Amino acid sequence: MKTTPQNVEDFIQQGLPCEYIRVEGDGRHFDAVIVSPDFEGKGMLQQHKLVYQVLGDRMERIHALSMKTMTPAQWAKQQ
Repeated sequence: MKTTPQNVEDFIQQGLPCEYIRVEGDGRHFDAVIVSPDFEGKGMLQQHKLVYQVLGDRMERIHALSMKTMTPAQWAKQQ
């Protein structure tokens, strides 16, 4: 089964509350923008680790995942 951007979004949303999420990709390489209150007080590396933990074994189906992670406050500033 080919992994789609929608699959990756769904996988992340199953384990992480997201105020905004967008995933684009070709089935192997994905780019994601993820905004979650769970990122509050965490550095970028910790935020990315949290996403990898949520994805767990599903990462085996994803060749590359590039992420931009933000807290809701960071996201609001950018809008």
